[in-house]
Amino acid sequence: MAANSKFWEDLRKQARQLENELDLKLVSFSKLCTSSSSLDQQRRDSRSDSVGLSQDTMMVAMTTELEQLLADLTAVNDNMAEYTNTQGASHNAALRHTLQRHRDILQDYTHEFHKTKSNFLSLREREDLLGSVHRDIESYKSSSGVNNRRTELFLKEHEHLRNSDRLIDNAISIAMAAKDNITFQRGMLKSIQTRVTTLANRFPAINSLVQKINLRKRRDSLILGAVIGVCTILLLLYTFH
Repeated sequence: MAANSKFWEDLRKQARQLENELDLKLVSFSKLCTSSSSLDQQRRDSRSDSVGLSQDTMMVAMTTELEQLLADLTAVNDNMAEYTNTQGASHNAALRHTLQRHRDILQDYTHEFHKTKSNFLSLREREDLLGSVHRDIESYKSSSGVNNRRTELFLKEHEHLRNSDRLIDNAISIAMAAKDNITFQRGMLKSIQTRVTTLANRFPAINSLVQKINLRKRRDSLILGAVIGVCTILLLLYTFH
């Protein structure tokens, strides 16, 4: 029984450690995705693919690391589920409640990862499209050497699009910063919830001990009151006789 309990606690410890690592990595991944859009702008302006090469390498490495952490946490949850199925009905409810809480956390982290990755890929596709337009314009200018009114209007329109794109990037950066703050607060709330749950599990034993102490105090008070009452009656009888 003790060995089984230790195995369960080891699984919970692994799950909490992986959850903490995922929380930190997701915040870093979100910041990296946000900063990557500004590097894409620099890469378009410099017309060089070497500007964001290191950033792309970091993106691939962090994506792989997050996917591995999610896979490890999934495996730990599966082991917890197998352990829960082997226990008796008296322990099953509490174990299943803990397992469900870890599954919910895993689902939240998985959703957050895919959402951030999808947003980044959408931004990258838009940046590549604008970069392609920019290169086409530059190629047209260099090949024709004609700076007519139509080209001028097209360039102005393109510049307007680039300015709009910068404004959108700034708005996205502000939103991502707000999301990072909310993610941090969510981690704090989860930590508080875990502590409250732990205390709640201990309350029945503490409450039982407090009730026993109160019962004993009331019993002692009744006995003391009875003794005082008897002594008072005997003293009054002795006085009047």
